[in-house]
Amino acid sequence: MLRSVAVIALDNVAPFELGVLAEVFGTDRTADGFPGYRFSVCTADGRPVRTSSGFHLTPHGDLTAVDEADLVAVPAHKHGTPVPPAVLAALRRAADRGAYVLSVCSGAFVLGEAGILDGRECTTHWKYVDDLQRRHPTAKVQCNSLYVQDGRLLTSAGTAAGIDACLHLVRQEHGSATATRLARRMVVPPHRDGGQSQYVEAPIPKAPEAPTLEPVLEWLMGHLDRPLTVDDLASRAEMAPRTFARRFRAETGTTPHDWLTNQRVLLARRLLEETRLTVEEVADRVGFSDAAALRHHFTRRVGATPQAYRTTFRDRTLAG
Repeated sequence: MLRSVAVIALDNVAPFELGVLAEVFGTDRTADGFPGYRFSVCTADGRPVRTSSGFHLTPHGDLTAVDEADLVAVPAHKHGTPVPPAVLAALRRAADRGAYVLSVCSGAFVLGEAGILDGRECTTHWKYVDDLQRRHPTAKVQCNSLYVQDGRLLTSAGTAAGIDACLHLVRQEHGSATATRLARRMVVPPHRDGGQSQYVEAPIPKAPEAPTLEPVLEWLMGHLDRPLTVDDLASRAEMAPRTFARRFRAETGTTPHDWLTNQRVLLARRLLEETRLTVEEVADRVGFSDAAALRHHFTRRVGATPQAYRTTFRDRTLAG
């Protein structure tokens, strides 16, 4: 049973992400029937650390509590902050003895530096997933997960995903009823659907650098609503279909169908955010055969249905 929690705060710790851990595990709600935890905020030497917002944080103590905690958590901190060797050693000891180890956002880089992510499934904020994979090539970085559990290792994406991961652990340790009551008390969803792809910035589509095919790709960007085939595009490029397909992959890194589908989904995101068009009208505008086809491809690539995405991200000035 989860009874004690130690949070390791590095210099430039992100106060909100640390606050997520404190809200779930460090707030005494035992009078209302919630489980209680021995909660400690720890620093490498027990001294205050500066937060990323500029104020200083006084911890409960040094890393002593880490060696006894059932859960050791690392919140986000300013990317690139040096990690004291004592922190890395303490994390390795915690993982070796079977404690839960949890990271919020960029805290995953600290776990990676400690060697805890090697060969394990994990995630971090979408902005950092490529860097995490590059630094730790044996880690199995999931780019579209709000949080990932691999045994007793939990890693989460951006700020709110830390809440998702913490509630997941509460649900696992204390049951769904307790997790749902706690979520209601915090005024947050007990569980969020979809992945973090829906939160990734969707820039206005533009043709990539493709010296041979750039004229065709530029034309495509203005005609996404047309029902186009590879043969149509090959003809426009004045190439045989097989030659066109080989050249397309060489210059864009993907197939014509995959590239075109991705551009249509990106445009659909913008239209769902910025217009009052119905889902059916958006499907027609971006070149899908019908709303069902849009829902299929949109959900696979974004991790949310078009309607759910619009509910979350629509420009509120368009309401009504």
